[in-house]
Amino acid sequence: MKKLVIIPMLVALMVVLSACGSKSNNNGNEGAPANSGNAAATEQNGNAETTGNGNATAENEPAAGTIAYQSETGEVEVPANPRRIVALTNGPNVISAGGTLVGVDEWTEKNPLFKDKLAGVEVVSPDDLEKIIELKPDLIIGSPDMKTLDKLKEIAPTVVYTWGKLDYLAQQLEIGKLLNKEKEAQAWIDDFKKRSSELGSEVKAKIGDKATVSVIETDSKSFYVFGNAWARGTEILYQAMGLNMPDKVKQDALGPGYYTLSSEVLSQYAGDYVVLSRSTAVDNAFMKTSVWTSIPAVKNKHVIEIDTEASTYSDPTTLDYLLDIFKKGFLGE
Repeated sequence: MKKLVIIPMLVALMVVLSACGSKSNNNGNEGAPANSGNAAATEQNGNAETTGNGNATAENEPAAGTIAYQSETGEVEVPANPRRIVALTNGPNVISAGGTLVGVDEWTEKNPLFKDKLAGVEVVSPDDLEKIIELKPDLIIGSPDMKTLDKLKEIAPTVVYTWGKLDYLAQQLEIGKLLNKEKEAQAWIDDFKKRSSELGSEVKAKIGDKATVSVIETDSKSFYVFGNAWARGTEILYQAMGLNMPDKVKQDALGPGYYTLSSEVLSQYAGDYVVLSRSTAVDNAFMKTSVWTSIPAVKNKHVIEIDTEASTYSDPTTLDYLLDIFKKGFLGE
């Protein structure tokens, strides 16, 4: 009887051991999202190929190793070389840093500066949990106010950034740290500071040290004037180039970031030069009205137009694009 009992037990033990070995060998080969508890993702080695637009091609390969990233909410263990990033926020920063995206928010996808770089990248929102799972991300980037944040953390390592907590250059550096590309990010920052400062000196030499610049936007119904940190090139003009803001704009827009105007008071906020942000899809009939044409900057042809859809971020791609526009607009080059 004892021999009869022992034999089935041995068979059962062999089955369990076989199953455990099979499970261990399959880890990391099913494209499962990497996380701090996934040993397979930490131990895998090798380099993934990426396309020229930064999108992932190594679909089922886990990232090689992990690093401890100090986020605003504490330390997060993330892939040392993330290859399947879902950027629910900060998509342009990731693209500019050369990150490999598999999912991105709709606003980044609609931006004309990034459309060609997002071929094959899915548009997702924080509520598209099933879709995000299907993308098998190894890193998710979002904001702390997302209602599904806890569930996103269960899918893959998730890092959040509070909008406006960091200035535009510090934000890019943080993305560089997150993607293990800090040196590259810092090199771009140093170069951008140099180029924009030099341009600022050239512009002031031409238009005068006391000349003022306003950044105004219209959606055909309302007008807005911006402070020094609300995209649309405001960081470049006021912070990097050191140009002057009209006193009225300082008073009403510098603190909150922007100020809504009626057409009747538009001229009070217009500087010697106006950067006009407008959508190419919006009716521009206002530009023919006396309210607009009577503004001194308009009369003097001191208006530089920018495309709203291409100017609502402050990442390296957008900043370089706008810096070139400002160089041509102010210097005629």
